[in-house]
Amino acid sequence: MPTHTMRAVRLHEHGGPEVLRYDEVPIPEPGPGEVLVRVHAVGVNPPDRYLRGGLTSMPGEKSTVSLPVIPGTDVSGVVEAVAADVDGLAVGDEVFGLLRFPGFRGSAYAQYVAAPASDLARKPAGIDHVHAAGAPMAGLTAWQFLIEVGHDHPSPFQEARHRPVPLGADTTVLVNGAAGGVGHFALQLAKWKGARVVAVASGAHEPFLRGLGADRFIDHTASRPEELVRDVDLVVDTVGGPGSKRLLRTLKAGGAQFPVLPGDFDEDETAKLGVTVSSAQVRSNGAQLAELGRLLDAGTVRVAIDSTYALADARAAHERAARGHAQGKIVLTAD
Repeated sequence: MPTHTMRAVRLHEHGGPEVLRYDEVPIPEPGPGEVLVRVHAVGVNPPDRYLRGGLTSMPGEKSTVSLPVIPGTDVSGVVEAVAADVDGLAVGDEVFGLLRFPGFRGSAYAQYVAAPASDLARKPAGIDHVHAAGAPMAGLTAWQFLIEVGHDHPSPFQEARHRPVPLGADTTVLVNGAAGGVGHFALQLAKWKGARVVAVASGAHEPFLRGLGADRFIDHTASRPEELVRDVDLVVDTVGGPGSKRLLRTLKAGGAQFPVLPGDFDEDETAKLGVTVSSAQVRSNGAQLAELGRLLDAGTVRVAIDSTYALADARAAHERAARGHAQGKIVLTAD
């Protein structure tokens, strides 16, 4: 390495996108079980904005972060150095991962990051760093809600363990917010399992979502899904909020709704409808990311990129995120 410093985006105070600063900081040293990654691209995710806005510990997690802090969790890059106790990764390997989540210690908005080897998987050769950086958090969220939880940690959002619904040719899945990061992965993973998918998003996203395999499209700006759809087996709601419970009416008895973001549910109403509501909290998992990576490599699942910004322009990327209606992922490039 020619120098011992790097550029990184840091928060020195909480607030709007304008508080993101492009600083010169020391390159981190990888600790036990870690590798140093030369970052090529970084995914922008909602927790990055929550941290910027003042949330300093994740729900259910005791660890808090103090300022200044480098936000970000999703990286794709190349291994630059490897701790002595790490097997299976070598200098020069291309990797991607969701780092240290749940928590705010990912420090991904930087030219270099020290990453736990267990959080990483080999970058699929068939996609570039920008697309790989868009996959970890959103893809693992969809995977852990729909395919396999992959861990025994209790969710801070419910006492019962989350159980994915078996998906196949006889199941119908409604994905609300289908054009977003988690939504477009959930749509594709459900299709991979053979399910029929109803995609709900604003009208501009229809060609994109039909291209990903949606069997039916509903423009939520023109009509209400709960008035048009019945007998769904599973609702994946990536939007959340007080309107989430309206979607329960699309379910058949025995069906389930998975709110990715907290919704506002009435237990009596849910019981009366004979449906269940279940949530999970995504966690870093290199082995699951490797499984998803195989689907990405084969083109079975693809990452849609809404827009890219240079690392120095993180503020503009956060402003783009705040405008909403992203089609896929917003990614920072650190080359």
